[in-house]
Amino acid sequence: MEKSSIGKTIAILGNSIEIENVYPFENKRIFERILETGGAIISEYPLNTKPYPYNFPYRNRIISGLSNKLIVVQASLKSGSLITVDYSLEQGKDVYVLKDNNINNPAFEGNKMLLEQGAISLNYL
Repeated sequence: MEKSSIGKTIAILGNSIEIENVYPFENKRIFERILETGGAIISEYPLNTKPYPYNFPYRNRIISGLSNKLIVVQASLKSGSLITVDYSLEQGKDVYVLKDNNINNPAFEGNKMLLEQGAISLNYL
């Protein structure tokens, strides 16, 4: 498989990095492909850490920390994306939000809220 010269994927896990702990396990092939194409799989969790629900919101601070800007594509009001937004704002990063044409869709209520709070609006291409 040819390595991309455009960019690399970095996956930040909410559990340890052993292949048998891929979560959800259906993503095992994606996990392998990231590594095959020169990307990275990183985790702050020690070996044999299971994917506990409380790990995921906390790891979002790393996702934000590795980013220059945050673009929210879709966020409901209980979305993990909103947790990442909070970390991004704490870190002084710009937050961009895709404006959906169907802004009344519950899946985009977080987008609507962020736009009302002053996030930078992006229109779908």
